[in-house]
Amino acid sequence: MAVISIERMGLLSVFCVCLFFSSAFAVDRGNFKTCDQSSFCKRQRALKPGQSPYRALLETLELSDSRLTLQLINDNNKVHLLLELYRLQGNMTRVKINELKPLKPRFEVPDVLIAEPPTEPLSVLSKDDNGIVLSLGAESQRLIVSARPFRLDIMEGPEVLLSLNSRGLLAFEHLHLRKDTQAQPDGAEVKESVDGDQQQDEVEKDEDGEGDKEQDGLWEETFKSHTDTKPNGPTSISLDFSLPGVEHVYGIPEHADDLKLKTTDGGDPYRLYNLDVFQYELYNPMALYGSIPVMLAHNTQRTMGIFWLNAAETWVDISSNTAGKTVFGKMLDFVQGSSEKPQTDIRWISESGIIDVFIMLGPKPSDVFSQYASLTGTQSFPPLASLGYHQCRWNYNDQEDVKSVDQGFDQHDIPYDFIWLDIEHADGKRYFTWDPHKFSQPKEMLQGLMDKRRKMVAIVDPHIKVDSGYKIHSEITSKDFYVKNKDGRNYEGWCWPGNSGYPDFTIPEMRAWWASMFAYDQYEGSMENLFTWNDMNEPSVFNGPEVTMHKDALHGKWEHREIHNIYGLYVQMATAEGQIQRSGGVERPFVLTRAFFAGSQRFGAVWTGDNAAEWGHLKISIPMCLSLGLVGVSFCGADIGGFFKNPSTELLVRWYQTGAYQPFFRAHAHLDTTRREPWLFGPENTALIREVIRQRYALLPYWYQLFFQAYRTGMPVMRPLWVDYPKDTVTFTIDDEFLIGSDLLVHPITEEGSRGVTAYLPGAGEVWYDVHTFQKHNGAQNLYIPVTLSSIPVFQRGGSIIPRKDRVRRSSACMENDPYTLYVALSPKKFARGKLYIDDGHSFNYDTKKEFIHRSLTFANNALTSSNLCPDCNFLTSSWIEKVLILGASKPSKVVLKMDGKETPVDFEFDSSMSVLTLRKPGMNAGDDWTLLLQ
Repeated sequence: MAVISIERMGLLSVFCVCLFFSSAFAVDRGNFKTCDQSSFCKRQRALKPGQSPYRALLETLELSDSRLTLQLINDNNKVHLLLELYRLQGNMTRVKINELKPLKPRFEVPDVLIAEPPTEPLSVLSKDDNGIVLSLGAESQRLIVSARPFRLDIMEGPEVLLSLNSRGLLAFEHLHLRKDTQAQPDGAEVKESVDGDQQQDEVEKDEDGEGDKEQDGLWEETFKSHTDTKPNGPTSISLDFSLPGVEHVYGIPEHADDLKLKTTDGGDPYRLYNLDVFQYELYNPMALYGSIPVMLAHNTQRTMGIFWLNAAETWVDISSNTAGKTVFGKMLDFVQGSSEKPQTDIRWISESGIIDVFIMLGPKPSDVFSQYASLTGTQSFPPLASLGYHQCRWNYNDQEDVKSVDQGFDQHDIPYDFIWLDIEHADGKRYFTWDPHKFSQPKEMLQGLMDKRRKMVAIVDPHIKVDSGYKIHSEITSKDFYVKNKDGRNYEGWCWPGNSGYPDFTIPEMRAWWASMFAYDQYEGSMENLFTWNDMNEPSVFNGPEVTMHKDALHGKWEHREIHNIYGLYVQMATAEGQIQRSGGVERPFVLTRAFFAGSQRFGAVWTGDNAAEWGHLKISIPMCLSLGLVGVSFCGADIGGFFKNPSTELLVRWYQTGAYQPFFRAHAHLDTTRREPWLFGPENTALIREVIRQRYALLPYWYQLFFQAYRTGMPVMRPLWVDYPKDTVTFTIDDEFLIGSDLLVHPITEEGSRGVTAYLPGAGEVWYDVHTFQKHNGAQNLYIPVTLSSIPVFQRGGSIIPRKDRVRRSSACMENDPYTLYVALSPKKFARGKLYIDDGHSFNYDTKKEFIHRSLTFANNALTSSNLCPDCNFLTSSWIEKVLILGASKPSKVVLKMDGKETPVDFEFDSSMSVLTLRKPGMNAGDDWTLLLQ
């Protein structure tokens, strides 16, 4: 009876938690720390600039072909650090700082870099008592190491590009023994370092040389009812960076904030700590579900990046000498000849680990993207179907509900590719299972979808119900794969199933086992058209500190505090590997994750979490996804309509119009919201939603080509205007419109009751064509656009060619062999260029067998030509070119197709009012060489 009573109490607790989650409508800020409540952040932030105790011991310099090492000393406590400098291929510099002889090893983040970055030789140009000058090779780039105080400057010619520790905020809390204990940390060795005799006198001193005394949070910290024991004591690190000439910095997602990062003077720093934040607030720096510690700096001369490789809780301070100045003030500076150069200063603060930072020197935006991709990999190339429309809610009730929704799309002539199942589909929220009453025949359900060439996603979360009769739990227990608590027993916390264990995904064998569970003979009821959603993988622990795992939980010898921000990456990594393995390595996976880190782009898609049906949440989805794209994660989207609350009809329509032009296109809603399938809001609104979903499907060839480019180069699919117009200062703060690739500009309607919007069309001397009306507009202007509820302002850049499939069917797979229409938008010089990419849409054969078509499309000298970009590739398509529209054209006397040595006349029409030439049924295979001559 006692066991039953405890179980009932547990279920009641989870019920109460769920009730709280479903009834509250705003984040409880009190559940999450501010910097003042995070002892290491408060401690580090109290340090004053300009008082650095560190100096470089130049006599310890050692230089090899691949690296330079140099010792630093803290003159307050005599602790020595080891500085390592690497010149990396591709115009990057790596800086590592660690303790020279720590009591025990400090954590260094594994599995994020795709390989050890290749180096290039460093050479000493000069050296004296004050410092060292090193050559970085290209374009007179030099790295200057100043000795007292220690400082690094990267120069190009006479210009300082970036400085480290110029404000003297380097801080490195070294491992030491606690004064009131004689026992040493597990695995610790007696420290035999250059400061030997002074060690015991100094162990209780902080970085300023002041005693630990009774400072809060050094060896133990309490937040609300949770106490974090700190057996290693204070271990935080900090380093400042100065960026002369820079006013605009971006990145460090995930935050619900503007694209351009704000200064943090007088407020909290930006926080990077993966957390389950219930209906997050907008426009503040608090942490959300994912963390990518990468920042981009941009001005008209150069783009650079800083990658801070640390997976512990991290805070980022930003200050600027131009912050708060009005436009008038800046103009006054210019008129009066102010000599003050703009500068942005960044400070990174992490709770533990080492300093390991990659400085990406650009100089172009595309260079920074390729530099970062060379370190952490590119966006995985997704299956084509995953770029279509996804229909989800928490929860579709049962198999009949799934069937009814699926039929509803057909009845209303709306295409979709994936229908999703949330946590209620599983048997008692035991993942990898099906509710025996509601989903008793999962294969029958999946086969019904497969017959229509559609697919399903089912959720598999990384909290496992503690139940001895549950195979997954029993196997993880028997293999000892659970995260441990500080006492060495299995860590348990509350999540959706009740009492749950948390698999230790940092263990390679655990990830391999997890991957094996996706095999068709292990995951009963699964089929090849079932894919996966990893939610709650921050990890979310309802009764844990800040709704997550205790920092003193253990992953082998490492505390959770060291690895927290990469836990979600490991979950998605193991899940994606499971999908690949189940197909024998043939099929591409599709995995959506909520938590992420640097490198997560290699494993699938992300979304912006638990948003709300509010206009502000629609608007913020744009900068949130733009920020992710800048740091490698192109496959991003937000829940269409808002997860919480019920959207007005206008908001829902506007959200579909926005989401259709973002990379990941999924509608999703909370359990307590009213149903909102696209046809439930009257025929007029159904027609509006249908139309924009069909626009998405027509553009799938363009989206697919862009994802192929992102996979190859690291270029973001959805991007801010400044990426393609890096010298146009007007674009630097724009985040209510965006580019898809280089050639489509989208300005969604994100304000209630809008009668018109003003879009900025960049590019002096360029032209843009409205994709709906083909009206031509000049670049470098603000264009006022009257709008109705049916409007979604989208423009094609003059000088581009975009392939579309205008015959839209029930799913992307049904359109596989359909013909293409080419939209050729001419520049003022009557030139245009584009690409067409085709493969089977789902396998790795494009990579393993070079089975794809990649063609260059060029319009020049009144001729449109298709030529092969991959002569040794081998793929056949039955798709053909059905139509060509040339925007900005002149009327020809005739049009001739040259192909296979033959010339064939082509029918055409010319609209003189819009200067649009339409070529009908030229009839070429999409994979062939051909030329259309306008005579």
